[in-house]
Amino acid sequence: MGVFSLDGRIPRIGRGCYIDPTSTIIGEATIGDFVWVGPGSVIRADYGTIKIGSFSAVEDNVVIHARPGETASIGDHVTLGHSCIIHTGRIRDWAVIGMGAIVSDFAEVGEWAAIGEGAVVKNRDRIPERSVAVGVPAKIVGQVNSEYMEQWTSYKDRYNGLCRQYSEGLKPLDTSASR
Repeated sequence: MGVFSLDGRIPRIGRGCYIDPTSTIIGEATIGDFVWVGPGSVIRADYGTIKIGSFSAVEDNVVIHARPGETASIGDHVTLGHSCIIHTGRIRDWAVIGMGAIVSDFAEVGEWAAIGEGAVVKNRDRIPERSVAVGVPAKIVGQVNSEYMEQWTSYKDRYNGLCRQYSEGLKPLDTSASR
């Protein structure tokens, strides 16, 4: 696991990020400032391009990939929930992609939209800003209100703090003595 160039395609990682040592970043990936990349995540820009905006969270086991010559684009303040898959999709600022959800080729998730756990946003589908979408395929079932936005902003502040907390405080332990 680690950060790798591939055939001259070099990842660029912004300041203040936490990149978990068990995650993998390959190729032409640009990661903004203060992004948290969790354990087991794969950001694979081997023949496509990946852009992740600042203050975003890529939770555990997320996979981001792009088709040849295409771009997977993640905005600022985005949360990608555990084990979700983004494949050449576009995720706008402040959106939340639930655990295990899939955003497929050329699909777009609008600003402040929320995609439910396990939902599938199909190829070329559009989820408008401030929409809540769930199911397979993802269907709009509601709207994001200002209370949700305020609450989610608070949660995002916690994730932003994890960048520094993990960078400074996460230490491997020698467990051989405990056997």
